[in-house]
Amino acid sequence: MTETTTGGTARTPELRMASGLFEILRQDLISGAFTYRPLPPMRVDGPLLQLLPAGIRAKAGYLPHALVGWVAVIVVLATNVDSRGVSQALLLLMGLMAAAPVLMTLVRPVGAFWAALAVTAVLSLVQDRDLTWPWSPGTFAAYLGVMAVVAMRSRPRVACWLWVITLVFGAAMPVLMSSYESNVAPMAFVSALVLLTVTVLNTRRQAEREVVAQQQVTAVERDRRTLLEERTTIARELHDVVAHHMSVVAIQAEAAPYRVKNPPAELEAAFATIRENAVAALTELRRVLGVVRSADYEAPGAPQPTLASLDGLLANVREAGLSVERTVTGAVRELPQGVELSAYRIIQEALSNSLRHAPGAAAGVEVSYVLGGLGIRVVNGPPTERVLPSPGAGHGITGMRERVAMLEGEMTAGETTAGGYEVAVFIPVRRPMEPQASSSPSSSPAPSFAPSPSPSPWPSPSHSHSHSHSHSHSHSHSHSQDSQDSQERSA
Repeated sequence: MTETTTGGTARTPELRMASGLFEILRQDLISGAFTYRPLPPMRVDGPLLQLLPAGIRAKAGYLPHALVGWVAVIVVLATNVDSRGVSQALLLLMGLMAAAPVLMTLVRPVGAFWAALAVTAVLSLVQDRDLTWPWSPGTFAAYLGVMAVVAMRSRPRVACWLWVITLVFGAAMPVLMSSYESNVAPMAFVSALVLLTVTVLNTRRQAEREVVAQQQVTAVERDRRTLLEERTTIARELHDVVAHHMSVVAIQAEAAPYRVKNPPAELEAAFATIRENAVAALTELRRVLGVVRSADYEAPGAPQPTLASLDGLLANVREAGLSVERTVTGAVRELPQGVELSAYRIIQEALSNSLRHAPGAAAGVEVSYVLGGLGIRVVNGPPTERVLPSPGAGHGITGMRERVAMLEGEMTAGETTAGGYEVAVFIPVRRPMEPQASSSPSSSPAPSFAPSPSPSPWPSPSHSHSHSHSHSHSHSHSHSQDSQDSQERSA
């Protein structure tokens, strides 16, 4: 079987390689060569620049621009070296022409390179060929300065093109001008050193920028992963709390019809529906928990900790070397299990941070039971021993904020004036109200809840009293409820 190829003849590998190289050259030095690309100011956050005064440091970003200007001045002065038989006016014009491409690198770097080649070719026609040719002292300095700036502001392969074009230009000029004197060899050697140095520095700078960018991305991903892990942990811990309440609802709904003599069929159907919904909710809860639970997760055998377990936590912390004192204010009462668990975890994490970041310091834990909720304050002093680096810094604060946000509370964390650290949390807790009078003593009235007050990072007693006062005016309470409120205020 014979295949026939129609169309043009296939190009040879050599021709394809040459075409590819020309395309790369076109992209690097031809396309958009005279595009406006102003040199941005230099960063001033380096360790050496931080030693300068603030006023001078703000202007230090334009140091590269000043260096380019000094190179242009040096080029003008170097032009006077080749001054035999040339008037001062012509020398000044030649110096300005040689310095123009140097200044041009500030706005159009690639175009400045082609301008430097053109200026070198023009000035080589009028200068003395007995000294240096085709690069005079002025154009020699200008050409090196232009190549250095262009290589610094471009990708590394552009430096190779600059050196190759320089060699081709230096070899072609003596042939075209029928001259046997040429300083292309010194130019090739010095330009190779300059381009190699600039390329190494430029590559290192780009690598540092990539590392910094990668570190920032890694930090964001680490924070996101930590946040997801903390939410998963919260979901695992609250599973037992929610499952307990749903189980109670299902059991009470099943037993409720037996507490009423001859219950109506509608009532039995309603309780059956409640029980079915509670069982379905339990099933869905276990299914969702199975998704967020890792493969190696083992359910804890002991019950979830509460504020009643705080003494054991403080004892463990003291054994680890942290001196900690506890203060409890207000009337101690039982809070919802979710609040108790989250409060325990917040105190645990805050004390763990004190152990890691403030070794040798004393810490204090304050738990305040107020009418509107629960206040927690954990403070530690400045460290008295050497602080070891901790790779997981900041993750504990993220977990605490997640727990507080889940309970619609507020949290503040920051350094104290004494050099220590303070974590203050307020978790609002809805207070159940007394049931209203019912005509049927056997029926179970549905409890109502007072609206939660506006949370604050650290509630004060006046805030709690004012809230209770406004609450008593907005609802009609029985005499027993007023007595209970007064007892809570006195407590």
